[in-house]
Amino acid sequence: MIRFLALCTLILAGPVAAQDLTLPASARQISERISPLDSYDLPTGPYANGSVPARTVEGHVERFSWRLQAGSSTTLQLLAPLRDQIEAQGFDILFECEARTCGGFDFRFGTEVIPTPDMYVAIQDYRFLSATKGAEVLSLLVSRNPPDGYVQMIRVTPLGAPSPTPVVIEQTVDGTGGLLAEFERTGHVILDDLHFRTGEVALGDGPFASLTLLAGFLAENPGMRLALVGHTDDTGDLQANTSVSTRRAQAVRTRLINAHGVASDRIEAQGVGYLAPITSNATAEGRDLNRRVEAVLLLN
Repeated sequence: MIRFLALCTLILAGPVAAQDLTLPASARQISERISPLDSYDLPTGPYANGSVPARTVEGHVERFSWRLQAGSSTTLQLLAPLRDQIEAQGFDILFECEARTCGGFDFRFGTEVIPTPDMYVAIQDYRFLSATKGAEVLSLLVSRNPPDGYVQMIRVTPLGAPSPTPVVIEQTVDGTGGLLAEFERTGHVILDDLHFRTGEVALGDGPFASLTLLAGFLAENPGMRLALVGHTDDTGDLQANTSVSTRRAQAVRTRLINAHGVASDRIEAQGVGYLAPITSNATAEGRDLNRRVEAVLLLN
């Protein structure tokens, strides 16, 4: 059984001794924007009479978004545990709605949303809540673009309050579940805590939980090997995309060898460009999902 510490920088702990907000181990932070002094229109009700009613608040404004593996989970299943944690920290829910009761298209475009591809909102499949704790306010917006889920959080802390520090959450995860269970069941898995923008081939500094898991899996299963397969969106021609996707896969292979001690003869890497998309390339969100590296299980 493999166990690991996934270090995820999350930010909902309050300024003083609050509990941590824990997202699923598959969550990956996509965007972060912090303004020492800014304002935010906190929605307080559904779209009506041509606008979304809102309360303008000023202070230290933080805007974050995450992408996570949603599978068959509904937006309520994604939101509910976060809502429970918020209430446990002393926040009062001010307003909550789902797509239809929020106002659908009008609410989504009448309130602040982090631009795509950092946040995706399906007009008929999202949930929103706003909450307060004294002068501190926050909002959560959750949506899905299967197989992924998206979470946006905006928090405003009043000036003069202790600065809210990012919290490092340590999650001990049973390696036989989640990514490894999918890997062993289907023989392949998307390493979705890795991310490549159009044309980029360099892998970030990490750490990447998926690579820690794969290295541990190989250490405990000497009869297994990996093939890393790179994929791109359809921007550009096939030859160029095949080259980019191959270099991405090779970058992941190099990281597993150099940083995780995996023997080079147990990993191969290849790219197939845009030939195996998992969704349409017609949207920015789809192209973002199609830029990926997958691990394929091989026997020695």
